Amino acid sequence: MSAELAESVGTELWTSPGAAAQRPPRLLLTLLGDYWWQRTEPLPSAAIVALLAEFGVSDSAARAALSRLTRNGLLVTSKTGRRTFSRLSSRAAAILDDGARRIFSFGAASQPWDGMWSLVAFSIPEDNRAARDALRKQLRWRGFAPLYDGLWVSPRDHAAEVIGYLKDLDITTGTAFRATMVPTSAVPADVAPADVAPAGVVPADCDIPARAWDLDGLRSRYECFMSFAGQLRDAAQAGRVPPTDALIARTRVMDEWRAFPGLDPDLPAELLPGGWPRAAARELFIGCYDLLGPLAALRVRQIITRYSPELADRAAYHSSELKLSTAPDPAADRNAR
Repeated sequence: MSAELAESVGTELWTSPGAAAQRPPRLLLTLLGDYWWQRTEPLPSAAIVALLAEFGVSDSAARAALSRLTRNGLLVTSKTGRRTFSRLSSRAAAILDDGARRIFSFGAASQPWDGMWSLVAFSIPEDNRAARDALRKQLRWRGFAPLYDGLWVSPRDHAAEVIGYLKDLDITTGTAFRATMVPTSAVPADVAPADVAPAGVVPADCDIPARAWDLDGLRSRYECFMSFAGQLRDAAQAGRVPPTDALIARTRVMDEWRAFPGLDPDLPAELLPGGWPRAAARELFIGCYDLLGPLAALRVRQIITRYSPELADRAAYHSSELKLSTAPDPAADRNAR
């Protein structure tokens, strides 16, 4: 994201779908989650293919995405005559709901820090690389970062969860515990938390966050996003984003923002540098997403109308608060075309 955004300041970057178009299955789920939310009626597959075409996805790639999601149990397909229809499975709907709550709540509020760290120490041999990689993936997802080789830290209370990960992965050479101080060197996995000598620790208010996380790189990424989203918000407020661009732009800003929960460890304010941009970036994301909702939904209805006019007016948008818009006025839609 950041490279393209950084190189395109001053251009109407939102007219390009960006990386979203490179992952048609994910894009398809995003569109259904944004404009067919809580609907159980199946859509003509041809309408879904046409929606993806708005983002430059070829017919063959769109149909491959439909097939893949159906095989994975995320779409349910049916046929009426020679026409094929698709809808979200209940499993996919639950996944999208969980994801939406995480995306829209991220950055809304920072929990105060209790002054304690969660520490995870492990030593996993090379011949058990799969378990090691799986553990690292889980740790990153929970906001941990490696302070040293084999010692990961988080300012949040996740030690009990990590102990569960260790058991699930059958890792016996690891431990997780909570502490007010952090060791200055790696802790052997077979050392009990109570045996960590206080002489080998550093104060909790030292430079641990800067050493464990790339806060400078994350700040730059936020700033690139804010430049992009700020230009988009200004253009939308000035009425310079037509429905065709609004659909692409709203999906683009969503795709860019939802990367942050996996990149930003959501550190407490007490551990962040001054002027941390997360709150300002979130405000811009929410502003763009909500502002573009009506126009983007209008474009979706225009596309569905070509294949199933009776279903078109059921397409709607939800706000960042996950409140569904009221049913549109079909006459207004026709007048806007």
